[in-house]
Amino acid sequence: MAKLYSKKKKATPKMSPKKETVSFLLNYSKALSITKVGDFTFENIAN
Repeated sequence: MAKLYSKKKKATPKMSPKKETVSFLLNYSKALSITKVGDFTFENIAN
């Protein structure tokens, strides 16, 4: 019968994002505005 389990890794490598990725996400979140009017939700990106 085949083994149906896998070995667990003892440690995962530490991952860190690039500076460009962090900058992109921060700029995107600053430009995004969400407006709720009644039952509707509008998302606007001010770029």
